[in-house]
Amino acid sequence: MQKISYALSDGVAIARRNVIKIKRVPEILFAVLITPLVFVLLFAYVFGSSIDIPGGSYREFLVGGTFALTLTFGAVFTGAGLAEDMQKGIIDRFRSLPMSRSAVVFGRTASDVIYNVLSLAIMALAGLMVGWRIHNGIGDALLGFGLLLIFAYAISWVMAYVGLLVPSPEVVNNVSFLVIFPMTFVANTFVPAENLPTPLRVFAEWNPVSAVTQAARELFGNIPAGAPEPTVWPLQNAALYTLIWVVVLIAIFAPLATRQYKRAKAKS
Repeated sequence: MQKISYALSDGVAIARRNVIKIKRVPEILFAVLITPLVFVLLFAYVFGSSIDIPGGSYREFLVGGTFALTLTFGAVFTGAGLAEDMQKGIIDRFRSLPMSRSAVVFGRTASDVIYNVLSLAIMALAGLMVGWRIHNGIGDALLGFGLLLIFAYAISWVMAYVGLLVPSPEVVNNVSFLVIFPMTFVANTFVPAENLPTPLRVFAEWNPVSAVTQAARELFGNIPAGAPEPTVWPLQNAALYTLIWVVVLIAIFAPLATRQYKRAKAKS
């Protein structure tokens, strides 16, 4: 128990160090606060009048997808941050200290939860500006936000492993783009999955990004009245399917990232 307490304490110290970087690197604040705002406004006004959602508002449909897309892409910060620390030799300094081996990776993923909360708050305010509304109670809305955050946290562990595996932050960005871009766009984030060609529709229906988007829309009350019911299990049970993915991703990649942290050497 004492060992777990020390690991948590060390992890909190690392998380605090990562959050303090916002003051010293203004570009991080720009990415955390401005990029989500641009995403919401851009997609709302570019697509808002060109795509019809029968019985509902496309802007309300859009915002849940934008939440999921932005937070999933935000997980790249985890991998890029760890890759940068590896490149600069900071990880070697951490390993020379009497601290838990899992604390650095845990602290990195925990600090990104704080970044994601800030991004989510900005996106919610921007969504309200463009016409998005929460039609269910505050309790369901908080569950929707929580589900989005915990899903992004699980993706952060995947990116933590990638960041410790590849040689530089630039490689993290390139690799993650090749994976996260299709995951977030071949989904129901911007158009209903049933509107996609059959191969893409099948992928989108089983895509966890579609599930977390669907669950958020249901909890926010953004599913239009009379909208067709999902015909596949993942979207019929979107919250459960999302949580299954969260558990699987953390169970696989948390140990992998921790082990890779112990084995990785500084990269120059």
